[in-house]
Amino acid sequence: MARTDHYNNPDAPQANSVVPSTTAVIADEEGRILLVHKVDNGLWALPGGGMELGESIEDCAVREVKEETGLDVEITGLIGVYTNPRHVIEYTDGEVRQQFSLCYTASVLGGTLAHDHESTDLQWVHADQIPDLNMHPSMRLRIDHYLQHRDRPYLG
Repeated sequence: MARTDHYNNPDAPQANSVVPSTTAVIADEEGRILLVHKVDNGLWALPGGGMELGESIEDCAVREVKEETGLDVEITGLIGVYTNPRHVIEYTDGEVRQQFSLCYTASVLGGTLAHDHESTDLQWVHADQIPDLNMHPSMRLRIDHYLQHRDRPYLG
């Protein structure tokens, strides 16, 4: 299912759902960040996705990272809470979802790096390479907050 991200767009359709979701910043020993190239919008992104009934939001982050990257991770911190009501995601099935996402840091426990059907590629990226990637501004914001090593999580 294809999607269109509307970010601070006054002509965006009205949201008709909210689904708690997560993203995770996973950095390797060289400080590179793991990104996935998404099928649904053709953009680079942090691994993540929507929460399912019966799981905690942290379990969601761990599950989504495993599904999208093949890696087993543990959550190590909170980068921020992202709830901009002017960021809505329009899906081809008619759903228009208001953003509600928590972004975590995570460390790798094991697993084998492999992408799933939701992405076409995985890549470890140095921070100075990120400006050159085709990426949604909301993902850049999360990565910027991670790279700032903030004392407190972003709330917004």
